[in-house]
Amino acid sequence: MKEVRGLNVVITGASAGIGEALALQLADGGANVVLVARREGALREVAERCGDRATPIVADMTRREDVQRTVRESIARLGHVDVWVNNVGRGITRMPSELTDDDVDDMMRVNVKSALYGMQEILPHFHERGRGQVVNVSSMLGRVPSAIPRSAYNGAKHFLNALTANIRDELRQSAPGIEVTLVSPGVVRTGFGLNALHGGEDSHKLPYSQSAEEVAAVIVWAIRTGKPDVYTRAGARQRIVDYFSSVGEDPPTDMGG
Repeated sequence: MKEVRGLNVVITGASAGIGEALALQLADGGANVVLVARREGALREVAERCGDRATPIVADMTRREDVQRTVRESIARLGHVDVWVNNVGRGITRMPSELTDDDVDDMMRVNVKSALYGMQEILPHFHERGRGQVVNVSSMLGRVPSAIPRSAYNGAKHFLNALTANIRDELRQSAPGIEVTLVSPGVVRTGFGLNALHGGEDSHKLPYSQSAEEVAAVIVWAIRTGKPDVYTRAGARQRIVDYFSSVGEDPPTDMGG
């Protein structure tokens, strides 16, 4: 298991929610953290709470040039990066039959492209060092698309899951020292619901929710262990197994006439 102390970790979407909680836990454990988000005021407040181990970078991870700048500035500040956490994400509240081109484009840009850019731009640095870890924060909805008004978000997270698995398989052949981890929370008590495209229900009021701190603790554990695919609460894995056991059928061996 890795020691948190001394790790150099870049966290995107770090101005609130899971990213904020993760930054605080890692900094408290002795890691050096680069905190990335668009909202400068909120970002600097989180950095101040993390102390002198934190470096804030104001950037938009849906812009490749901003991601490239973040990689350069992170390496210049820390010397190297050990872990890159793709935590940028946004929900949506719109029924699938009502989705517009702009709705789908927004979900793909925020939830998929931000992570893809992050992976593509940090990987040359990891290749050069022969090691590193990417952590992609997904969602249980990327496995079980149960929230109908979140359909475009569900689809984006399915896409992210596939990218994560395929990049992991690619690197297993070319760079086995680079770890790729997928983390899938369920409902988290953050501003996610209220900040969804077209508005949404307050996530704090939904049942079976977790705190951002609980999710962050699992991410820290995933960083330390290098586990490739983790859920953030007990029983989630079985829920996924049960779901896929209940859908889809093989054809009969003798289909008859």
